[in-house]
Amino acid sequence: MAKSLESEHPIKAYGYAARDSSGVLSPLTFSRRATGEKDVRFKVLYCGICHTDLHFVKNEWGISTFPAIPGHEIVGMVTEVGSKVDNFKVGDKVGVGCLVGSCRSCQSCANDLENYCPKQILTYGSPYYDGTFTYGGYSDHMVANEHFVLRWPENLPLDSGSPLLCAGITTYSPLRHFGLDKPGLKVGVVGLGGLGHVAVKFAKAFGAEVTVFSTTPAKKQEALDGLKADHFIVSKDPEQMKSVAGSLDGIIDTVSATHPIAPLLSVLKPSGKLVLVGIPQKPLELSAFSLIMGRKIITGSAMGGMKETQEMLDFAAEHGITADIELIPIDYVNTAMERVFKSDVRYRFVIDVANSLKTA
Repeated sequence: MAKSLESEHPIKAYGYAARDSSGVLSPLTFSRRATGEKDVRFKVLYCGICHTDLHFVKNEWGISTFPAIPGHEIVGMVTEVGSKVDNFKVGDKVGVGCLVGSCRSCQSCANDLENYCPKQILTYGSPYYDGTFTYGGYSDHMVANEHFVLRWPENLPLDSGSPLLCAGITTYSPLRHFGLDKPGLKVGVVGLGGLGHVAVKFAKAFGAEVTVFSTTPAKKQEALDGLKADHFIVSKDPEQMKSVAGSLDGIIDTVSATHPIAPLLSVLKPSGKLVLVGIPQKPLELSAFSLIMGRKIITGSAMGGMKETQEMLDFAAEHGITADIELIPIDYVNTAMERVFKSDVRYRFVIDVANSLKTA
């Protein structure tokens, strides 16, 4: 007989879970494994709400397992370390992002690209090495192998810094990998949401001239005055799009809704790069002609490996980059999910887990 969630591991845990694809979250008692010799256990202090969490709890990609405890923008304080842990001690501030495991032996892992390991283990909803499923940061505590635990910079705020563990690395990584991190380059950011606003901050810190593309004219002041973008274009206005045709070195497209790609390709210079980091539910329509005429590139990028994620956190701390957040108690999470669906947040919800999750 299969063990219950409360008894499959020896350490009692408590969190908020979706039981089915309705996506409604409610308290759940479950369990986590004992601290292994290379494990770090920590009390969860804050956890960001990513749009991926919403996709997963509603099973919009058809891959979800239930019950599902989401959350992969997790910051906490170490409460216990295994006997062979080298880099952390009790009391340290730490973070866990999108990954808690990988094969550690493939070419991707050898090149510090655990995020592209074919056997990667996601922070929630993935089978772990022992066959049990992973549960995320909408919970009172976590345990993870130290390789997948990040050192938290001393001067980086815990609450507004937590979204960097997904939104931050998901935009920082393509800027770095595709060479869009050089001063003077002209970089576009499509969508001014949880990912987009952080992408603007990183691109500006790299010295780029940044153009924000949005379907919402009302976001112009936020983009130019609040985030210090250089230009704002209403992407559904053909005249505004024509005014920047062929002008950008690269674009980071953060939009997770289905949207036209051809207009974005038109604003790239020859050999320009359109990098997708949002995940629309429907396939994108793409004309080969729009790529061939200009030798343009359309590509994608998924978060980053552990080494690069640590690099990103240190860069953010050095340049004062955090997410703009709305801090919420965990019992507001269902309302927050509804607001995420409506894009009604500026720009990231963060759950104050330690101060609002009352254990059973």
